[in-house]
Amino acid sequence: MASSSDGPFLLAVELRQTTPRSTKWHSHARGQLLGAMNGLLSVGVKGQQWVVPASHAAWVPPHCAHSLRSHGPFSGWSVYIAEGACTELGAQPCTIKVSSLLREAVRRAATWNKAELDARQVHIAHVILDEIGAAEREPLGLPQPRDARLLRITDAIAANLSDGRRLEAWAKWAGIPSRTLSRRFIAETGFSFGAWRQRARLLRALEWLADGKPVTAVALDLGYDNVSAFIDMFRRTLGTTPGRYFGP
Repeated sequence: MASSSDGPFLLAVELRQTTPRSTKWHSHARGQLLGAMNGLLSVGVKGQQWVVPASHAAWVPPHCAHSLRSHGPFSGWSVYIAEGACTELGAQPCTIKVSSLLREAVRRAATWNKAELDARQVHIAHVILDEIGAAEREPLGLPQPRDARLLRITDAIAANLSDGRRLEAWAKWAGIPSRTLSRRFIAETGFSFGAWRQRARLLRALEWLADGKPVTAVALDLGYDNVSAFIDMFRRTLGTTPGRYFGP
């Protein structure tokens, strides 16, 4: 019922299981906001893979195909919103930062077990809609370029994120002028070459750390000269250190 068009305009669920969770590509009549209570989710949407830490959630509009994979045992939540109530929530999928108010309101909504919402529940449901609509959008995906030469480069980087070659070396390797590479990279992904590679490293780091890989090993395997440089990048991006983020 949660993902169908039946029932109240907003439904929330929480699910915990001792095994990883994985869903194939599918879509819902409702819009869906999904996140992890702890740990990390990988969400596939529109040909991209988004890494979604517990501080964030993924917004998937109605009828938008997506997939999900948890890293380790699944502990997550979803809010399903009737299509008519999604008009102010964005027509494109995105990731948002989850406020404390949104998190607590979702927890409350997940305890409801009624076919219809009473006045108090309707008020909380609208708080959830308002928080989603006002939430800060933060790209935690990794857009892929369309140009075949750029795609060859990004595939090679993704296969070996410790490769520290500069843009000029990659341009020569792919047979594309370095200025063209720089310009097209921004036009097709929204990131500079350096920013794209850093984002690729961060997302891989989140996956490895969620799987229990030591911070030092992650830093070195991603090509950082020392663990301090990696921790500094992690803190600048996510606001905390790897140890605190994935700590008990």
